[in-house]
Amino acid sequence: MIRLTLYTTLGCHLCDELEHHLASLSVAEVILERVEIADDDALMARYGERIPVLVDASGAELERGFEPECLAAWLAERGWLRKEALETTEAPISEPKGAYLRRGRRFLG
Repeated sequence: MIRLTLYTTLGCHLCDELEHHLASLSVAEVILERVEIADDDALMARYGERIPVLVDASGAELERGFEPECLAAWLAERGWLRKEALETTEAPISEPKGAYLRRGRRFLG
């Protein structure tokens, strides 16, 4: 079992992509502690435009984990990558048209 922290916010489609790829690329079950950043000014300042951010038990952070190649490299460094799964991972979902960021939150236009 792998325990990770995911800094996220409500409606984050990139966070959903990261979770999807994490489930398919990991060698073991992943338990995520989801931390909502919108309710905390310090977390908004630190992670607002960076989410999703995945953090392991040692505090090592991964940005852009919704990109399968980035996530796979991060998992491989820790010995958690199921290598055969990388070949079958779907391409990431593209950003919706008209989407924009405001204070670290994504909105559809």
